[in-house]
Amino acid sequence: MLDTVPLQSRILDHADHYARWSGLAIGIVAAQHLITMSSGDIALPLVFAITAFGLCAVGGVLLGDAFTLHPQEAVRTASLAPRLIRDQVPPRMAPLLLLQAAILVALLVTGALTASSVVDRPDRAGSVINVTCEGIHTTLGPWPGLYYSGPMFAALAVATPVCVWALRRIADGTGDEQQRRDRAWAVTGAWGLLVSSQVLLVVLMLFVALTDKACAGPLGAATIVAICPLGLLGMFCFGWSLATVVAPRAVDDEAAHEGTSGDE
Repeated sequence: MLDTVPLQSRILDHADHYARWSGLAIGIVAAQHLITMSSGDIALPLVFAITAFGLCAVGGVLLGDAFTLHPQEAVRTASLAPRLIRDQVPPRMAPLLLLQAAILVALLVTGALTASSVVDRPDRAGSVINVTCEGIHTTLGPWPGLYYSGPMFAALAVATPVCVWALRRIADGTGDEQQRRDRAWAVTGAWGLLVSSQVLLVVLMLFVALTDKACAGPLGAATIVAICPLGLLGMFCFGWSLATVVAPRAVDDEAAHEGTSGDE
């Protein structure tokens, strides 16, 4: 038999997939252009590239969620129990991503409070840290001060409330439980991409700055030891978030099966 489903309907059925994948693709292209822009500072283009990639991923997922077709039910039933956001997001990864975001904010705030400006470049205030090496004052960088962390803070300030709003909209919206969970996992994964990529960038900046010269001292050595596990956590969360954005249903089916088994 010939396929009688209109082409437009088939495209709309998968519009959310196309939007998510397009967001990732646009983010990669934008990051490539930003990272190659001419600048006297090698770290700032990297900050813009990572931030743009994360925001494009979030934008693609939110656009895809707006395109998602909801089933038209002949009879709609309502439950007296309110739907909570925490019931829709990944039960294991959501707390881990929140912990990672809290650590990221703590690192950025600490970096902003301890950063200094380059002596001969007053336009780069908050890009290095002053240390004393064998009685000589020197600077270590790039340091995640406001010069670099400003775009990161701005991206988090924009993406976080928008993603929370999207999760609230999904929880209160129509559709079956499976569909709502798929959409919520995709939004969580997109926000996780933004956070984990920034965590990896901050860890890289700290590692490069503290190992640039043998002047970091015991506190610097302890910081290097502390950020190494954070880097591993960032890589794990980045991989999970990317897989969830690409195919949230595959991850959700496994979680749903585990939840059913636990209820028996």
